[in-house]
Amino acid sequence: MTSAEKKRLVALPIALAAVAGLSYAGSQGGAVVGAVPLFSLCALLSLVIQWVAFVPAYLMRTERFYDLTGSLTYLTATVVAIGLGPPADTRSGLLGVLVAVWAARLGAFLFGRIRRSGSDRRFDEIKTSFVRFFVAWTLQGVWVCFTMGAALAAMASPRSVPLGTLEWVGLALWIAGFGIEVVADRQKSRFRAHAENEGQFIDSGLWAWSRHPNYFGEIVLWTGIALIAAPVLQGWQYVTLVSPVFVTFLLTKVSGIPLLEARADAKWGGDQRYERYKASTPVLVPRPPR
Repeated sequence: MTSAEKKRLVALPIALAAVAGLSYAGSQGGAVVGAVPLFSLCALLSLVIQWVAFVPAYLMRTERFYDLTGSLTYLTATVVAIGLGPPADTRSGLLGVLVAVWAARLGAFLFGRIRRSGSDRRFDEIKTSFVRFFVAWTLQGVWVCFTMGAALAAMASPRSVPLGTLEWVGLALWIAGFGIEVVADRQKSRFRAHAENEGQFIDSGLWAWSRHPNYFGEIVLWTGIALIAAPVLQGWQYVTLVSPVFVTFLLTKVSGIPLLEARADAKWGGDQRYERYKASTPVLVPRPPR
């Protein structure tokens, strides 16, 4: 076993312990299915889906269905939470729709992108390693649990509180964040579709305001979902409000921006136009171009 595989293997029990802790917190005061808390059932389901999908993915050495499986996991957990939870009120229905719309749109977009490109460079080195590839699939389940934790806790809660100002602010944030993410993704796709842009970096549209506007949009929309969920949470369930913090941490410190920035520096570092773009454009929070 290589050192990289050992590090991944060490991270696995830590990640699963974190999900167990989140499940305990999110389940407090929530609905129960048989003897199993609904929140914990959804969390377990999120992991099991990844493990089932991992088997054919590893046998075929393919990452083509990785992102699509993630999106389907969000949709499945949402359906289970609403279907087996307390009678759905306006809040639960709204949260379910927002999560489903985001997951369906992003899943379709990422699946279409990998079909066109044929592969995802993130998996070039790990898809031939059982340990590293298995950990990657497991971490996607962890990502699902933490990202939609607040929404799950709210959908599983028997409490019913009328929507107020906080929820409308949350909805406005979701709409803004979703819009930014969709527009940024489409702008980049159109940019890459032109042959003359091959090997170039995008610095137009929203990408002139931020080097990663799609990630900014994702952070904003999950913040909105957390605000909509918050009023019905209680006790330990407030731990699930870590959702937007978790998304921000992963995108800015772990798997998102650091990897893309390093790849961009390796490809265009030293290019005067790229260096000017990097120096004048915020890495995340948009700012009008100078």
